Amino acid sequence: MFLIDTHTHLYLDEFKHDIDELIERAKKNNIQKFLLPNIDTKTIQPLLALSKLYPKTCYPMIGLHPCSVDHDFQNNLKRLESKIHENNFIAIGEIGIDLHWDKTYLKEQKITFETQINWAIKYNLPIVIHSRKSFDEIYQILKKYQNQNLKGVFHCFGGTIEEAKKVIDLGFLLGIGGVLTFKNSNLDQVVEKVSIKHLLIETDAPYLSPMPYRGKRNQPEFLSIIANKICEIKNISISELTNNLYLNTNSLFFNEKS
Repeated sequence: MFLIDTHTHLYLDEFKHDIDELIERAKKNNIQKFLLPNIDTKTIQPLLALSKLYPKTCYPMIGLHPCSVDHDFQNNLKRLESKIHENNFIAIGEIGIDLHWDKTYLKEQKITFETQINWAIKYNLPIVIHSRKSFDEIYQILKKYQNQNLKGVFHCFGGTIEEAKKVIDLGFLLGIGGVLTFKNSNLDQVVEKVSIKHLLIETDAPYLSPMPYRGKRNQPEFLSIIANKICEIKNISISELTNNLYLNTNSLFFNEKS
């Protein structure tokens, strides 16, 4: 088995000069697949181009990031949904609600989130959730869809054990990234108490580099740092972790698509 980076933005400009080398280094570290969440209408083209350049290695998602929701959100949603029929996307993402910087478009963010949840149900795809200072708002929306075969992952989970239990009770997974290695993040306490069967791992590259690279560009090979940290916390071998994460990822995103 091999590791899969379940959330990485390798199509962004931060990687345009050395993407081939980065992917090659990651593969030498037993990281063989990269799942690419979309951001907005402008990122679809580079995301799809990278996926076509690296078939069976880079896998595209489609969605409108909550920080990209503005007055023109309805037209942007129409443009994005029109692409679903043209490509083999593995998920709707990343989607959600972000109240960290600005609450101006909270109403529009909620409408956008629910619209894309309905895409996921319609097209039988999982969702990848961006939740920042918005867990309660997202949770209340998801509860409305609890009996509609909706599944997915809370990307970059950084909440409490109580919130983790709520996520798991909904049938969702927890995406664990570089924040796990940050001092005083308290995420280690959550990972210690949660079964591996509820976890995925991710880099969110180029963002949120793990220690000791915090503040620098995140890159795929750093996924190994996160994996090793989980092994340390749970006192398990890397092979046990890799096998479980592979099954979790394949079950959520691929089924027969891999």
